[in-house]
Amino acid sequence: MPWKETSVMEERLRFVARLLEGEGMSDVCRAFGISRKTGYKIFNRYKDDGLQALTDRPRRPVRYANQLPEPVEAMIVCERDEHPTFPFVIGAAR
Repeated sequence: MPWKETSVMEERLRFVARLLEGEGMSDVCRAFGISRKTGYKIFNRYKDDGLQALTDRPRRPVRYANQLPEPVEAMIVCERDEHPTFPFVIGAAR
């Protein structure tokens, strides 16, 4: 008998469906092998955003802590283009 393949979204949908049927959070989380914290996170996302919330989210951060604001970065690039030899580095090839 072949293995049944399911996607992450299908599993999350089954998880939410069982909660909506009235099963307890602890029992459903135990059956799916996830923590209650993760279970509440999935269920709250579903309540807030519907089925679209059950898809995987990108792991890329929304913003980077050390990234300069775009206008400042543009100003620095503009100045660098206007003065290509500044700052002069001792021992650098000319």
